[in-house]
Amino acid sequence: MSSELLDALTILEKEKGVSKEIIIEAIEAALISAYKRNFSQAQNVRVDLNRETGTMRVFARKDVVDEVYDSRLELSIEEAKSINPNYQVNDVIEIEVTPKDFGRIAAQTAKQVVTQRVREAERGVIYSEFIDREEDIMTGIVQRIDSKFIYVSLGKIEALLPVSEQMPNEQYKPHDRIKVFITKVEKTTKGPQIYVSRSHPGLLKRLFEIEVPEIYDGTVEIKSVSREAGDRSKISVHSDNAEVDPVGSCVGPKGQRVQAIVNELKGEKIDIVRWSEDPVEFVANALSPSKVMEVIVNEEEKATTVIVPDYQLSLAIGKRGQNARLAAKLTGWKIDIKSETDAKNAGIFEAAEPMHFDEDDIDEPLLKFDADDVTE
Repeated sequence: MSSELLDALTILEKEKGVSKEIIIEAIEAALISAYKRNFSQAQNVRVDLNRETGTMRVFARKDVVDEVYDSRLELSIEEAKSINPNYQVNDVIEIEVTPKDFGRIAAQTAKQVVTQRVREAERGVIYSEFIDREEDIMTGIVQRIDSKFIYVSLGKIEALLPVSEQMPNEQYKPHDRIKVFITKVEKTTKGPQIYVSRSHPGLLKRLFEIEVPEIYDGTVEIKSVSREAGDRSKISVHSDNAEVDPVGSCVGPKGQRVQAIVNELKGEKIDIVRWSEDPVEFVANALSPSKVMEVIVNEEEKATTVIVPDYQLSLAIGKRGQNARLAAKLTGWKIDIKSETDAKNAGIFEAAEPMHFDEDDIDEPLLKFDADDVTE
């Protein structure tokens, strides 16, 4: 061994972030095992690696005793005093026992230890980098596909995109660039394992944060998101600044901001509505694009009965109940939708005093976006 080892460890410390002292301690511990294994020695030994020259020496540690039972571990008081008259019984003496060809064994052991420690350090660096990016969005490249996962390269590591987290309307091919939402980062014996999603509601939220500066700087806040990936989503937004239109901010000039998100999600329809503390207004907004005549609130059961014009009933419910289902998830309220005729027959709605919401009365127009058009 020479100072070249120390120079190499110094470079590793700078490039890989591996502590030089930790590697040296690991090399010393590994050399003890190597010495015992290669020279059939079982005594208590210590390996010293000189931090300045890089040279290594092996010392046998022996206890000073009156009567020797094991010469590998003990030294008589007479022999100890011949070395140094000041030694007493129960003292520990270190005697150098470095073999002549120990340098070759030391070099092999040092190489193995350094390789292992560098690998562990790189895994640790990757884990530290990605654990802070849980619930964040990254752009990756599709590497390969099997029956369980799509393997997405995120630069230093491959992430797993499970079948359950893929969008049903998307076809993936190797080398495709896709944005993914990091759902979980695990530390395993084989290194960090990262799971990502294309269907998580968090992906939609992060995309809006990227496209809408007002959301990124906190002027506009996303209050809730409900999503059926690949088909349709709803998002509620709010701003404490009365001069800022939260819905308009998300739409952008000529719908450019929301259209960019729709394109990224391969045509997924997105409804953007204004959030409100008033459940009557919030539920009415959430049922966009249908018109709402009245919202009856049951605070105890956190439920609402929504009355809509007869011709708007199917629109309010949506295909396979999708519109009502997404609105319920968005607001956190149970929603029971009734037509105007059914409500009158049930005696829960009087035509004389309706609470009517239409395009002119609602403070914020209900907006619906899809891949083909942007309408208000």
